[in-house]
Amino acid sequence: MILFLRGLFLVVLASMLAVTSWASYRCPLFAVPREVYEHPWFIATMADTYWGFLTFYVWVVYKQTSSVARGAWLIAILLLGNVAMSLYCLAELLRADPAAGLAPVLTTRRHGPGRLGLALAALGVVVIALAWPTNAA
Repeated sequence: MILFLRGLFLVVLASMLAVTSWASYRCPLFAVPREVYEHPWFIATMADTYWGFLTFYVWVVYKQTSSVARGAWLIAILLLGNVAMSLYCLAELLRADPAAGLAPVLTTRRHGPGRLGLALAALGVVVIALAWPTNAA
């Protein structure tokens, strides 16, 4: 199961990087037309997405014992979504012994500031800052 999940989250990570790169080259992040972001199904999809992010984050809060790590992962997940979530899962799965099963992956607590979460939170802030529209012409 560990090996299967490693492969699955690699596919999630690669596909999310590919589709967000493709979308970024076609349309700036903050240039979504008004009729799109005001559409009821867009709003429902965004609500579903962010509630899913927060549901995953509940597991992260359990696993991470440091407030710094918890805060960093919250920022990373909210700004980078499934990219951050797949990297979190991969980090946990790569620490795991495939012979030990899935239980230690799900329940082992992590202490310390969580360097990966801090790096991803910083990356998320940089991505948003670079994508933020400017009034300069």
